[in-house]
Amino acid sequence: MTLDYARMFRLDGRHAVVVGVGGIGSEVAAGLAAQGARVTCLDKEPATAEAARDRVGDPGRGHAAYPVDVLDEGDLGRRADRIDEVDVLVLTAAVNVRKRLLDYTGEEFDRVVALNLRGTFNAARAFAPGMMARGRGSIVAFTSIRAVTVEPGQGVYAATKAGVQQLVRTLAAELGPSGVRVNAVAPGVVETPLTDQIRADQDWGRAYAEKSALGRWARPEEMVGAACWLASDAASFVTGSQVMVDGGWTAVDGRFTPPFV
Repeated sequence: MTLDYARMFRLDGRHAVVVGVGGIGSEVAAGLAAQGARVTCLDKEPATAEAARDRVGDPGRGHAAYPVDVLDEGDLGRRADRIDEVDVLVLTAAVNVRKRLLDYTGEEFDRVVALNLRGTFNAARAFAPGMMARGRGSIVAFTSIRAVTVEPGQGVYAATKAGVQQLVRTLAAELGPSGVRVNAVAPGVVETPLTDQIRADQDWGRAYAEKSALGRWARPEEMVGAACWLASDAASFVTGSQVMVDGGWTAVDGRFTPPFV
């Protein structure tokens, strides 16, 4: 394939499915549509899916929205069977319970692991076979800086995100011979409902901002570029990778800047 440098980031004529379209997922759906993709928005909450569809643009381009529960394999499988020719699959659905490990209940553990890890597994299994049959496609899963670095109260969430990254690597190896690429985007701290608890505490919110090299929180729309790039031909030789979109969080050693004389 010869890349057209003028159009290698474009997604015209491609069908993108975004699973989990609240917060970051809604921004990604809008970004994919802006690059020319036809977008299908899936979410457990019908109103959330419909709101994301409504903001992506002209419904005459075939944008769609459906409720789906990624933990219900039958529901997910039936929906995947009805959605035609998926070129791009973006997986953002996640939940977090911030507690020290010894304070976790079994129900909380199961809830976080189920949505974050099993949900990703289920969605990939539902949509990847169609991509393999067509000999092309790009899957983008959202992980987190917590896939590689952790702090007290983030253990279970971190374990699931590290697990998603290992799923991404394995899927990349297994689907690559069929022409399907699989990658991850790892956000840093982003202003979404998932981080309301942190930003509500002034000291906690400021500490997170100061940890990154850029010294601030990210906006949800700042995650879109990486997802669109990985979906496009511009990333045609990128698979099995985790792209850190963290403002330098994982590049900075600690929160203290030594005095230089």
